[in-house]
Amino acid sequence: MATSLDQFIDEQLVGGRAYFSRSEALAALALKPAAFAAAATRQIKKHRLANPRHGFFLMLRPEDQAAGAPDPTRWIDPLMKYQRIDYRVSLLRAAAFHGASHQAAMTFQVVVPKQLRAFEIGKYRLEFLYQAPEAFAEANHSDLLEHIKSESGFAKVAGAELTLLDCVRYFHKATGLSGVAQIVKDIGAKANPRRLAKAACAYENSVVRRLGFLLEHVGHKRQSKALEPFLRQAKAAVLLDPAVKPLFGAQGDSYEKDGKWKLEINELLEIDF
Repeated sequence: MATSLDQFIDEQLVGGRAYFSRSEALAALALKPAAFAAAATRQIKKHRLANPRHGFFLMLRPEDQAAGAPDPTRWIDPLMKYQRIDYRVSLLRAAAFHGASHQAAMTFQVVVPKQLRAFEIGKYRLEFLYQAPEAFAEANHSDLLEHIKSESGFAKVAGAELTLLDCVRYFHKATGLSGVAQIVKDIGAKANPRRLAKAACAYENSVVRRLGFLLEHVGHKRQSKALEPFLRQAKAAVLLDPAVKPLFGAQGDSYEKDGKWKLEINELLEIDF
């Protein structure tokens, strides 16, 4: 049994763990909370520990120390369980997982049903994207999720269908609409049409129509067709790219319109075919 935090860390690493909670360490060691806090601070200064959230610690192997933390896929699941918040890894990291090669995932993006602040730890930045709890519960269904395996366990990742919908919904966090269009081209064929239609029920109609247009635009006809029933719910045309300011005056009618998807095409998409 470990008698010091240093020894406790060594034993955990030998057992293949990458993390522990404050309560676990206090239960295993004969240390008072103040002494544990001082010991943990020393280990953080030695780059043996990192502390992404209060009471939750990451143990750094020698190969992790240059990055300042282990890769988040190794500890995002226990971190979210520690906080008692459901989640899914999505957007650029999920797109890369499904085979999109054009976008570098500089930020580790996680969709959650609660407002959480982003944080940086070592070279990694974790960003949390809010989805309303009811919609999140509908979307985060087991048959729409996959798992990223690491040596320390699994992390829940959006399946291809949720990845596409999340990238369109949070397009401003996914390198913009052209970047999202490239992702749609790269991984759209992997989306199961039936699951895509099921997942789309949890998203705003405008998001579904934008994705349907993009899928059709890049040639994924089966997937785009699965979203056509949502067109019956469309009440008015919306901008393809809502981040682009609309034209006014005489130019206001100069946008090309897609009558099928009820979109005003106000963005020239740049895609590598």
